[in-house]
Amino acid sequence: MEVVIQWVTQIILFIVIATIIDLLIPAETMKRYVKLAVGLILLLILLKPIFHIFNTDIEKSIETSINQLEQENNLNETMENQIEFQKKEIQGTQHAYILEQMTVQLEDLAEEPLKEEYQAEITTMDYVFNDPEDISFEGLAEVIVYINEAQNGEGAVSTVEDVTVDPQQNEGESEKDIIGIEMLLKDVWELTDKKVSINWEGGTS
Repeated sequence: MEVVIQWVTQIILFIVIATIIDLLIPAETMKRYVKLAVGLILLLILLKPIFHIFNTDIEKSIETSINQLEQENNLNETMENQIEFQKKEIQGTQHAYILEQMTVQLEDLAEEPLKEEYQAEITTMDYVFNDPEDISFEGLAEVIVYINEAQNGEGAVSTVEDVTVDPQQNEGESEKDIIGIEMLLKDVWELTDKKVSINWEGGTS
């Protein structure tokens, strides 16, 4: 009962003080802010018994809520980072598989024509794409092909003949061979709108 009497007394005293303050403030604009502040304080006084009943620490409750929100945000960020990392890993695996399959198919198509016309074979290939994220045949910009002389089959014997070396002639024939191989590969692979670069024994076209 004493608690209720104190509570009612506080309300009456606060209303009297608020009325006096309202009378002392002449400016209309200031009265708005004062009334707002007085109303909030009065609301807290009216709710004081409820806080007392539930023994609620307002500051602690607010701090706990903020901490929970921060933990949830951190957890969401961690999950998003993990998902992004896994997504990149999956994309990397897919890209590697696509490149491997593309290389196998292109080598199979070019193997016989290269051996028949130039006695050459592909050792490895690199690719340049218009968009690094678009690893596909449609997004292909350039194929860089590394070529060596084709190895003779097992048991085959190559005939050695006397050859007169003419540096200018050899250089012209080598350049002609590289251009010819480029044309051959473009035709075999149907790369009319893409670039093919040939690297033969360390030389680059």
